[in-house]
Amino acid sequence: MVHLSWYLTVSAILFCIGVFGFLTRRNIIMMLLSIELMLNSVNLNLAAISHYMEDLRGQVLVFFIIAVAAAEAAIGLGIVVTLFRHRKSIHTDQIVSLKG
Repeated sequence: MVHLSWYLTVSAILFCIGVFGFLTRRNIIMMLLSIELMLNSVNLNLAAISHYMEDLRGQVLVFFIIAVAAAEAAIGLGIVVTLFRHRKSIHTDQIVSLKG
């Protein structure tokens, strides 16, 4: 059986990779993927701790977080498509203002 500390370690590593990707990448799509990676590491934490404590509330909360993450990805990609149509770029260095 895998101990809880293994799940928490993997989750911490995933979260750190997500933070590193968000802070170092200048592409908006890669930044959105890094945010998704951080949300999934939190989901792994919730599911592991919920299983360890033998309580289903954490696992139910994981489903709500997945739904919110899907909505965030859809809205984020819609904003990226709109930015690309108007600015012809999705790099954060070239987008200095959101004024039309």
